[in-house]
Amino acid sequence: MADTNEPPDGTTEQGSDVDTEQTSFDRSIETESDDADAPDRGEDASGVPTVGESPVEVSSGDDSLSDLSGDPEGLAPGEDRPSHIEEMLLEEDDEDDGASAGLFDDLLSGKPIFENKEVLRPSYTPRKLPHREEQINNMATILVSALRGETPSNILIYGKTGTGKTASAKFVSDELESTSQKYEVPCEVEYINCEVTDTQYRVLAQLANKFIDKNSAVIDDELADLTSLRERARENPASLADTTFDSSSLADTTFDSLDALDEQIDTLEAERDSFDEVPMTGWPTDRVYNSFFDAVDYRERVVVIMLDEIDKLVEKSGDDTLYNLSRMNSELQRSRVSIIGISNDLKFTDFLDPRVKSSLGEEEIVFPPYDANQLRDILEHRAEVAFKDGALTDDVIPLCAAFAAQEHGDARRALDLLRTAGELAERDDTDNVEEDHVRKAQEKIELDRVVEVVRTLPQQSKLVLFAIILLEKQGVHNINTGEVYNIYKRLCEEIDADVLTQRRVTDLISELDMLGIVNAVVVSKGRYGRTKEISLSVPVEETEAVLLSDSRLGDIEDAQPFVQARFDN
Repeated sequence: MADTNEPPDGTTEQGSDVDTEQTSFDRSIETESDDADAPDRGEDASGVPTVGESPVEVSSGDDSLSDLSGDPEGLAPGEDRPSHIEEMLLEEDDEDDGASAGLFDDLLSGKPIFENKEVLRPSYTPRKLPHREEQINNMATILVSALRGETPSNILIYGKTGTGKTASAKFVSDELESTSQKYEVPCEVEYINCEVTDTQYRVLAQLANKFIDKNSAVIDDELADLTSLRERARENPASLADTTFDSSSLADTTFDSLDALDEQIDTLEAERDSFDEVPMTGWPTDRVYNSFFDAVDYRERVVVIMLDEIDKLVEKSGDDTLYNLSRMNSELQRSRVSIIGISNDLKFTDFLDPRVKSSLGEEEIVFPPYDANQLRDILEHRAEVAFKDGALTDDVIPLCAAFAAQEHGDARRALDLLRTAGELAERDDTDNVEEDHVRKAQEKIELDRVVEVVRTLPQQSKLVLFAIILLEKQGVHNINTGEVYNIYKRLCEEIDADVLTQRRVTDLISELDMLGIVNAVVVSKGRYGRTKEISLSVPVEETEAVLLSDSRLGDIEDAQPFVQARFDN
């Protein structure tokens, strides 16, 4: 009977195999669940290869197969599970969020000292200029005639650097233009820096292009008004009687017909297209002047041309520009031109043609240097806007004013000193600007000045200075002109430069002495005659570095051997 109850063909063994396989699978699931958090495993709970921690966390216990097939991270139904690579990138982003701040983040984390640093820049024009009320009132008295449609007298403004000449002139010019707009009087001021724009061609070209742009803008406004009127007139011819325009130049303009309106539009478009912008090179000077003349005289207005550093223009290009500008009014039909010249050199008019001098210098205004008390007032006025409350200690402004007063009362130098001291305090990550910062700023500005002077020296002067530096580095004291000349000649041979005479080299040494780069004293040697004893007045290493930045002098950096040979002989 037992044999008849056994399943045929070994079914019992087969079922046993299935049970065994199911039990093994359950055990494998439990084992994988227990080990899912192990960091060193090469597979995650679903059998996907991983690096580091498993991206899938499966809790241990009696989790069923259905629990594993669900979403332990709470993904919404139908939402794709992030790939393993995406999960790794997310983990890296989380780590980056907790990383230390970047370079500029660290710098920005400090407490700022400045409220508005631009107030301390030379380009800033303040609304109040202490201790320049007299000069400002004099300029306003002369220029007020422009608001009456008359030609103002030409003005020459003199004064040393940093005495408020340009700032005062710009302040008066801004007031003049704003008042002209208030009373609807056509008056314009154009500023030219002749240290940059230093030739007659460039001055005339720059002025011509400025007025061409203004004329084009006026025509565009007129065309906009006329085009709008034409559109209305095509729908209603009675609209031609409406002569109210946004453009003031069209005031009291009427049109009898639509054809007359079209003709005016065509005329304006042709005039706008006829304006040719003047290139910065390539035209004959008389053509540039004619373009400037036509652009200025295009419509009725009073034009004030401010020429800053006017002596630089005369020095490089002569007085032809000033002659042409000062004589324009005799030929202009609609406009009038006045000139304001600003100069650091009180004697530059000595080199002008008498006719130019008489017409240009109709009015002269002198700006005296500031004293220490006046500089203190200026700095206090600017510091109120430039710095945070309580950022300056009590001795900072008096010290800045004292340093600047020693150098001819230069307000620009005082402002640079105060700004640089503030920047140094910020770099030190301190809450206040102190006396020590001012002294460090003084040293830094002085070094920057020396670097700029040396960098712009002519090549022959650089060679002479380099010869002095080489002698100083060899420990030579009381250097005489003959020793400098011998080294200078060898330097010239090294870079294939022309060799000047010893007398000319002596003159170059005198020029370096005037610039404050060297100290040259004439001493008597008795029956051996007189000579100059020369010593450097600037830091050796920094000055040498500036000289060697010159492409030609950089080739003779290894100058030690032949300098030493000169002493061996």
